Amino acid sequence: MIIKSTKILKYKGKRMTEQEIENYITGNKLEAPRLTPEYIDSLIISEDYYHFPGTNIVVCCLLVKNKFGVIGESSCVSDDNFDIELGKKISFENARDKIWMLEGYLLKEKLYENASD
Repeated sequence: MIIKSTKILKYKGKRMTEQEIENYITGNKLEAPRLTPEYIDSLIISEDYYHFPGTNIVVCCLLVKNKFGVIGESSCVSDDNFDIELGKKISFENARDKIWMLEGYLLKEKLYENASD
C-alpha cells in the first residue's frame, strides 16, 4: 500500500497542505511546466520498510518506475515515544521529498536543453 502524502508546508507563516498549494497554483493560473503531487505519487511503484532491531530507526525504500530506489529515514529521540507506524510515515515522506528533488532537477534540465536548441 502506498502512503498518500498529507505534508504540511508553510506560506507566509500559514501552514498549507499540498492540496492547498495546488489550489493556489491553479487558482492563480500558474501554468508553466511543473511537478505535481499526483505525478510524484504516480512514479512510485513500491515501498519497503526496515526497522533496525534494537533501535528506533526506520528506513523506507521507494522504488520508482525506472527501478531506481530512493531512501528515506526516521529516528526518534525517545525510545518511549517510538511508534513504528509513525516512523514509516516520516521515512516515506523523507524519501518522497527526495523524489521531488530528483524530478525537479530532471524537469529543469529538460527545460534548459529545450531552450538551448
